[in-house]
Amino acid sequence: MAQQSGAIWITRFPASKSLSDLSSPFRENAKRFIDALTSAGATVTIANTYRPPERIYLMHWSWMIFKRKCQPADVPPMTGVDITWSSGNVGADIAAATQMAVAFGIASLAVAPALNATSRHLTKSAIDMNISWAGNLTIKSQADQEVKISSAPRTGMNKDLQAVGRSYGVIKFHGGDKDRPHWSIDDW
Repeated sequence: MAQQSGAIWITRFPASKSLSDLSSPFRENAKRFIDALTSAGATVTIANTYRPPERIYLMHWSWMIFKRKCQPADVPPMTGVDITWSSGNVGADIAAATQMAVAFGIASLAVAPALNATSRHLTKSAIDMNISWAGNLTIKSQADQEVKISSAPRTGMNKDLQAVGRSYGVIKFHGGDKDRPHWSIDDW
Protein backbone atom coordinates (compact mmCIF):
# COMPACT_ATOMS: atom_id res chain seq x y z
CA MET A 1 0.00 0.00 0.00
CA ALA A 2 1.37 3.39 -1.02
CA GLN A 3 2.52 5.73 1.74
CA GLN A 4 2.60 9.52 1.62
CA SER A 5 6.00 11.16 1.12
CA GLY A 6 7.70 12.61 4.17
CA ALA A 7 10.68 12.20 6.47
CA ILE A 8 9.76 8.55 7.18
CA TRP A 9 11.20 7.67 3.76
CA ILE A 10 14.80 8.56 4.60
CA THR A 11 15.21 5.34 6.62
CA ARG A 12 14.25 3.21 3.64
CA PHE A 13 16.76 2.13 1.00
CA PRO A 14 19.69 3.29 3.16
CA ALA A 15 22.89 4.64 1.68
CA SER A 16 26.28 3.32 2.67
CA LYS A 17 28.99 5.25 4.47
CA SER A 18 31.51 2.44 4.04
CA LEU A 19 34.57 2.69 1.84
CA SER A 20 34.30 -1.07 1.28
CA ASP A 21 31.14 -0.46 -0.76
CA LEU A 22 33.06 1.59 -3.34
CA SER A 23 34.34 0.00 -6.56
CA SER A 24 38.00 -0.61 -7.23
CA PRO A 25 40.28 1.29 -7.86
CA PHE A 26 38.31 4.26 -6.49
CA ARG A 27 37.91 2.48 -3.14
CA GLU A 28 41.68 2.17 -2.68
CA ASN A 29 42.31 5.71 -3.94
CA ALA A 30 39.73 7.19 -1.54
CA LYS A 31 41.15 5.20 1.37
CA ARG A 32 44.70 6.43 0.67
CA PHE A 33 43.49 10.03 0.37
CA ILE A 34 41.48 9.82 3.61
CA ASP A 35 44.43 8.18 5.38
CA ALA A 36 46.66 11.04 4.20
CA LEU A 37 44.11 13.58 5.43
CA THR A 38 43.76 12.03 8.87
CA SER A 39 47.52 11.52 9.20
CA ALA A 40 47.92 15.25 8.48
CA GLY A 41 45.44 16.12 11.24
CA ALA A 42 42.31 16.79 9.18
CA THR A 43 38.89 15.62 10.29
CA VAL A 44 36.98 13.57 7.71
CA THR A 45 33.33 12.63 8.07
CA ILE A 46 31.86 10.35 5.41
CA ALA A 47 28.23 11.10 4.62
CA ASN A 48 27.62 8.69 1.70
CA THR A 49 29.36 6.32 -0.62
CA TYR A 50 27.01 3.95 -2.45
CA ARG A 51 23.36 4.96 -2.86
CA PRO A 52 20.82 2.44 -4.15
CA PRO A 53 18.69 3.62 -7.10
CA GLU A 54 15.56 3.84 -4.94
CA ARG A 55 17.27 6.27 -2.55
CA ILE A 56 18.54 8.34 -5.46
CA TYR A 57 14.98 8.49 -6.79
CA LEU A 58 13.64 9.66 -3.41
CA MET A 59 16.40 12.24 -2.97
CA HIS A 60 16.06 13.61 -6.51
CA TRP A 61 12.30 14.04 -6.52
CA SER A 62 12.01 15.35 -2.94
CA TRP A 63 14.56 18.04 -3.86
CA MET A 64 12.77 18.83 -7.14
CA ILE A 65 9.43 19.33 -5.35
CA PHE A 66 11.04 21.24 -2.46
CA LYS A 67 12.74 23.64 -4.91
CA ARG A 68 9.48 23.95 -6.90
CA LYS A 69 11.11 22.54 -10.03
CA CYS A 70 8.17 20.17 -10.53
CA GLN A 71 4.71 19.52 -9.19
CA PRO A 72 4.15 16.49 -6.94
CA ALA A 73 1.61 15.07 -9.40
CA ASP A 74 4.24 15.12 -12.19
CA VAL A 75 6.74 12.77 -10.46
CA PRO A 76 7.00 9.49 -12.37
CA PRO A 77 6.60 6.28 -10.38
CA MET A 78 9.48 3.91 -9.66
CA THR A 79 8.99 0.17 -9.42
CA GLY A 80 9.58 -0.96 -5.86
CA VAL A 81 9.02 2.46 -4.29
CA ASP A 82 5.40 2.61 -3.17
CA ILE A 83 5.30 6.34 -2.39
CA THR A 84 2.53 8.85 -2.92
CA TRP A 85 3.97 12.20 -3.95
CA SER A 86 0.60 13.77 -4.70
CA SER A 87 -2.26 13.52 -2.21
CA GLY A 88 -4.35 16.19 -3.87
CA ASN A 89 -3.22 18.82 -1.35
CA VAL A 90 -0.26 20.51 -3.08
CA GLY A 91 0.73 22.49 0.02
CA ALA A 92 0.87 19.35 2.16
CA ASP A 93 2.74 17.50 -0.60
CA ILE A 94 5.37 20.23 -0.86
CA ALA A 95 5.70 20.28 2.95
CA ALA A 96 6.22 16.49 2.98
CA ALA A 97 8.84 16.68 0.21
CA THR A 98 10.53 19.54 2.08
CA GLN A 99 10.72 17.33 5.20
CA MET A 100 12.38 14.66 3.07
CA ALA A 101 14.91 17.05 1.49
CA VAL A 102 15.84 18.45 4.89
CA ALA A 103 16.09 14.99 6.47
CA PHE A 104 18.26 13.75 3.58
CA GLY A 105 20.53 16.76 4.18
CA ILE A 106 20.14 17.99 0.59
CA ALA A 107 17.98 21.09 1.06
CA SER A 108 20.95 23.43 0.68
CA LEU A 109 22.20 21.86 -2.57
CA ALA A 110 22.06 24.11 -5.61
CA VAL A 111 21.54 21.13 -7.94
CA ALA A 112 19.32 18.08 -7.63
CA PRO A 113 20.97 14.78 -6.72
CA ALA A 114 21.68 13.00 -10.00
CA LEU A 115 18.87 10.66 -11.03
CA ASN A 116 20.31 8.90 -14.05
CA ALA A 117 22.37 5.73 -14.30
CA THR A 118 25.58 7.77 -14.52
CA SER A 119 25.31 8.90 -10.89
CA ARG A 120 28.74 8.24 -9.44
CA HIS A 121 27.10 7.14 -6.18
CA LEU A 122 25.11 4.50 -8.06
CA THR A 123 28.22 3.21 -9.81
CA LYS A 124 30.08 3.10 -6.45
CA SER A 125 32.64 5.64 -7.60
CA ALA A 126 31.81 8.69 -5.45
CA ILE A 127 32.04 9.75 -1.85
CA ASP A 128 30.39 12.61 -0.03
CA MET A 129 32.66 13.67 2.80
CA ASN A 130 33.15 16.72 4.93
CA ILE A 131 36.77 17.68 5.51
CA SER A 132 38.09 20.29 7.93
CA TRP A 133 41.26 21.27 9.78
CA ALA A 134 42.68 24.08 11.89
CA GLY A 135 45.83 26.04 11.05
CA ASN A 136 48.07 24.79 8.27
CA LEU A 137 47.75 21.30 6.83
CA THR A 138 50.85 19.42 5.70
CA ILE A 139 49.66 16.44 3.68
CA LYS A 140 51.41 13.93 1.49
CA SER A 141 50.39 13.62 -2.15
CA GLN A 142 50.06 10.27 -3.90
CA ALA A 143 53.69 10.73 -5.04
CA ASP A 144 54.68 10.98 -1.33
CA GLN A 145 55.53 14.69 -1.62
CA GLU A 146 54.63 16.92 1.31
CA VAL A 147 52.23 19.70 0.41
CA LYS A 148 51.73 22.52 2.92
CA ILE A 149 48.30 24.10 2.70
CA SER A 150 48.05 27.45 4.45
CA SER A 151 45.27 28.90 2.29
CA ALA A 152 41.59 29.12 3.16
CA PRO A 153 39.05 27.72 3.33
CA ARG A 154 40.10 24.88 5.63
CA THR A 155 37.56 22.51 4.09
CA GLY A 156 37.19 20.28 1.06
CA MET A 157 36.53 23.43 -0.95
CA ASN A 158 40.22 24.40 -0.68
CA LYS A 159 41.76 24.40 -4.18
CA ASP A 160 45.18 23.28 -2.91
CA LEU A 161 43.59 20.32 -1.13
CA GLN A 162 41.61 19.49 -4.25
CA ALA A 163 44.88 19.26 -6.19
CA VAL A 164 46.19 16.78 -3.60
CA GLY A 165 42.97 14.77 -3.89
CA ARG A 166 43.36 14.71 -7.67
CA SER A 167 46.84 13.17 -7.23
CA TYR A 168 45.08 10.23 -5.54
CA GLY A 169 42.42 9.98 -8.25
CA VAL A 170 39.80 11.45 -5.90
CA ILE A 171 38.45 14.47 -7.74
CA LYS A 172 36.31 17.29 -6.40
CA PHE A 173 32.97 17.93 -8.10
CA HIS A 174 33.35 20.62 -10.78
CA GLY A 175 30.25 22.52 -9.65
CA GLY A 176 31.98 24.26 -6.76
CA ASP A 177 29.48 25.31 -4.11
CA LYS A 178 26.68 23.32 -5.73
CA ASP A 179 27.67 20.04 -4.04
CA ARG A 180 30.35 20.77 -1.45
CA PRO A 181 30.96 17.26 -0.05
CA HIS A 182 31.08 15.39 -3.40
CA TRP A 183 34.31 13.74 -4.66
CA SER A 184 34.49 11.03 -7.34
CA ILE A 185 36.49 9.35 -10.10
CA ASP A 186 36.05 12.46 -12.23
CA ASP A 187 34.70 15.95 -11.74
CA TRP A 188 31.05 14.84 -11.82
